[in-house]
Amino acid sequence: MAGGIGSRFWPMSTQKFPKQFHDILGTGRTMIQQTFDRINQLIPTENIYVITNQEYVDLTQQQLPQIPSENIVGEPAMKNTSACNLYMAKKIENVNPEANIIVMPADHLILKEKTFLDKLELAFDLASKNDYLITLGITPTRPDTGYGYIQFIQEKDQAVSKVKTFTEKPNLEIAKNFIESGDFLWNAGIFIWNTKSILSAFKKYLPEMLNQFNEGEYNCDAEKEYIETIYPTVSKISIDNGILEKADNVYVIPANLGWSDLGTWTSVYTNADKNDDNNAISSKNVLTYNSKGNVIRIKNQNKAAVIDGLKNYIIVDTEKALLICPRDNDQLIKEYVLDLKNLKKGERFM
Repeated sequence: MAGGIGSRFWPMSTQKFPKQFHDILGTGRTMIQQTFDRINQLIPTENIYVITNQEYVDLTQQQLPQIPSENIVGEPAMKNTSACNLYMAKKIENVNPEANIIVMPADHLILKEKTFLDKLELAFDLASKNDYLITLGITPTRPDTGYGYIQFIQEKDQAVSKVKTFTEKPNLEIAKNFIESGDFLWNAGIFIWNTKSILSAFKKYLPEMLNQFNEGEYNCDAEKEYIETIYPTVSKISIDNGILEKADNVYVIPANLGWSDLGTWTSVYTNADKNDDNNAISSKNVLTYNSKGNVIRIKNQNKAAVIDGLKNYIIVDTEKALLICPRDNDQLIKEYVLDLKNLKKGERFM
């Protein structure tokens, strides 16, 4: 899934060039390229699909030229995750009705790739033999209010557990209680299921949406026109709200993956390499004085930057905009973007 805008990563991430197409951590590969590299170790290239916004199809093809062009699908509108999951399930069913599917965001960091691939092989085996909707649950390291949580039924020495509840982004007190209880995991938005299982779940919980997609033909010339016709009327609902919170056959595999959704500049700071002053700098020609704990990104590598006296700040300079704000305020970046849009000609900074 690669259709998000990533507005919390402004000004690097913009509507025309969002987060997943950037090399956020300075590794030499963009987020979507890293995601492809990771899953391609287990799944052949011809079986990898990308669903994104129509606006980003060309950009996706440029960054992932090895993926067949017909496997890169552009949604005509942003309809949250139920629609894109159903759309892709129908396309894959048309190719192989028995297929097992992994669904994953294109912009997440996974440091422990071998563990990830081992967990996936277990999940694929379970999905092929059982009517399970499986998610990977991340072992939490702190009471984070920015993540969804999965409560699971603990059973001794079990590699997979039944899901009890889903909770979206709790407040800090509740998040602390979740961590202390020991039976909660972070929801990473990584799902594994058989084509038949997920389509059966849509039939039970989102039958109207399934009926809309059932009328179409897939992997042919008629597909694009049909999808553009139905998308305006398709409900905008997440797969979590639409199906997983209601279904009684949802299972979770706990996993310690070195995972982050890299959802904020602070999460980038946490995962980036740092110098002796704990500054995360991925730009050349940057001098710092009396400055510690900053994340610094200067897009123009020919531009010199001098930072003096800043502690725990975000400094991001691009061709169109400059952001300087405390790291503690990174959740306000979406508000900054909205305020900018309200300025005369503010859209050109997006």
